[in-house]
Amino acid sequence: MNNNKKELSPEQCDELLGTLKARFEKNMNRHKGVEWTKVQAKLEANPEKLWSLNEMERTGGEPDVVAYDNKTGEYIFYDCSAESPKGRRSLCYDRKALDDRKEFKPENSAVDIAAAMGIELLTEEQYRGLQQLGNFDLKTSGWIKTPAGIRKLGGAIFCDRRYDTVFVYHNGAESYYAARGFRGSLRV
Repeated sequence: MNNNKKELSPEQCDELLGTLKARFEKNMNRHKGVEWTKVQAKLEANPEKLWSLNEMERTGGEPDVVAYDNKTGEYIFYDCSAESPKGRRSLCYDRKALDDRKEFKPENSAVDIAAAMGIELLTEEQYRGLQQLGNFDLKTSGWIKTPAGIRKLGGAIFCDRRYDTVFVYHNGAESYYAARGFRGSLRV
C-alpha cells in the first residue's frame, strides 16, 4: 500500500469490496432501499475513499453504509463494530490535549488519527442515529465531535450505551482509557 497516494492495490480493493459487500448484505436493516451495485460503483470511482474505508476496516471499525444523502448523492458509512474499534483506543481527544499532557502520554489523539484516515469523528446526533441501528458500545465508549465551547474550556465529550440508553459524558480532553476510542464517518 502506498500511504502517500492513499490508494489500494487492485487485490486490496477486491478484498475490501468483498468484505464490505458481505457486511452490507448481512445487515440490510442499516440501509433499507440502498443497492450495493450503486454503492460499489461510487467506491470504485473514489479510490481515496476506498483507502479510508480500508483504514476503518484495518483498525477494527467494520464500516457499513448507514444512510444515503439525497441532496449530495453520497453514501454515508459509519464504523459499525459492536464495540469501539480496537485499533483506535487509548487516545486523548486532540493534538492540543496530547501536547498539554505532561506525562504518560498516549500514542496519539482521536482527532489526529481520524484526519490521517480521511474520516470524521461522529457527532452526538450521528452517534445517537447509529444506536438506532443496533446496540453498540455496551462495554466501551467513544470520543465524539466536541463543541468548540466545551473544548475551549479543556473538555471533550464521549458516548456509550448502558442500561439500554445512550449516555453523553464529559472528560478532560487529555484523558485516555483502554476502553475509549472513537467511531468515524465517511461520505462517498
